[in-house]
Amino acid sequence: MAKRLFVGSLSYDVTQGQLEELFATVGKVESADLITDRFSGNSKGFGFVEMSSDEEAEKAVKELSGKELAGRAIVVNEARPREERSPNSDRGGFSRDRRN
Repeated sequence: MAKRLFVGSLSYDVTQGQLEELFATVGKVESADLITDRFSGNSKGFGFVEMSSDEEAEKAVKELSGKELAGRAIVVNEARPREERSPNSDRGGFSRDRRN
């Protein structure tokens, strides 16, 4: 079963290919997703990598956390499950339906 990892403290210059290439040094990468801003397309400085097995994921956390990539020491942790959001949740920002 694949295990999803959070990768943080990425340089904004890192590409998805570089992220996948780095993690491929410790095991089989199922997927690598660099999170980008939806408007500008620029990296947000973090991403997620899915390794093919739990053992490879643990190896990636041990060997790659703190490793330098594009001039920055990266953080690698097991990703937490995504929190459920209600469809009407307030995400901040401007709203036409302002209640006093």
